[in-house]
Amino acid sequence: MKPVEKQIPESAVETEALVLRHEENGVATLTLNRPKKFNALSEAMLTTLQEELDSIAKNESLRLVILQGAGKVFCAGHDLKEMIATRKETYYQSLFLQCSKMMMTLNQMPQPIIAKVHGIATAAGCQLVAACDLAVAADDTRFATSGIKVGLFCSTPAVPVSRNIPRKQAMELLLTGDFIDANTALNWGLLNRVAPLEKLDEEVQKLADKILAKSSVAVFTGKKMFYKQLETKMEDAYAYAGDIMACNMMAEDVSEGVDAFINKRHAVWKGR
Repeated sequence: MKPVEKQIPESAVETEALVLRHEENGVATLTLNRPKKFNALSEAMLTTLQEELDSIAKNESLRLVILQGAGKVFCAGHDLKEMIATRKETYYQSLFLQCSKMMMTLNQMPQPIIAKVHGIATAAGCQLVAACDLAVAADDTRFATSGIKVGLFCSTPAVPVSRNIPRKQAMELLLTGDFIDANTALNWGLLNRVAPLEKLDEEVQKLADKILAKSSVAVFTGKKMFYKQLETKMEDAYAYAGDIMACNMMAEDVSEGVDAFINKRHAVWKGR
C-alpha cells in the first residue's frame, strides 16, 4: 500500500475536500484536510467524515481504515471560532450529538481503524485518537484534553479517553489540560506504538499488514464482539462471546485456517 502523503500544501483552501479519501489494496486512507486550521473539526468536516465512514462501512472490498491529518498536526479538536459564533444550548447539543455519532461510528463499523498521529491531538482530536481501534504516533506528538483551560471540561472526549487509559491518569489529563508526550501516551494506553516521524508510515504499515493477513471474517466478527461485550457484566459477556464464537466456528475460514495449521501451509481466506 502506498500511503497518502502526510503534508498537504498550505495553499489548500476551504473549497477543497475537507476529507481526502484514497483506496488501495483493501485499505481506505482518510485525511483530515484543513491544514491551515490545524484540521479543526468544523460541522462541515464532521458531516463529510461521517459520510465517508458510512460509505466505507458498506464497502465489502475495504478491510481496514487509516485516519490521518494533513499539514503539521493530526487534529486540534473542534473549531472554536465556529462554536462560539452561535451561543445557543440547542446548537451545542446538536453539535456534540453529531460529533458523538461520528466517534461511535468508528467503533461500530466493521473495519478496524488505525489513527496515524503527528504534531498534536488536542480536545476532540485526542478524542478521535481514543475512539479509533488502534493508534500509532510520531515520537514528537503531544496530546491534551485542553478544554479545561478555557473553562470547558472535555466531557465528550472523556468518554473514549476514560475507556483507553486508567482512571487516575484520565482525570489528570482532563483536569489539568496539560500536554503529555507520545511515550507517556503509549505507557498510559492511548497508543499502540510510537515511531520517529520519518518511520511513521512504515510502523503503521507493519500494523496494518498484520491485520490484513488475518481472516476478514474473524477480524470483523471480533471487532463487533469486542465493543459489545465491554458494556455488559461478565456473565452476560461470556454468554454473548460463546454465541459469537460458535457462529464464527461455522465460517469457511475457520475450516481453512485449521487445515492450514495442521498441514503447515499458509491459509487462503475466503473473506466475509
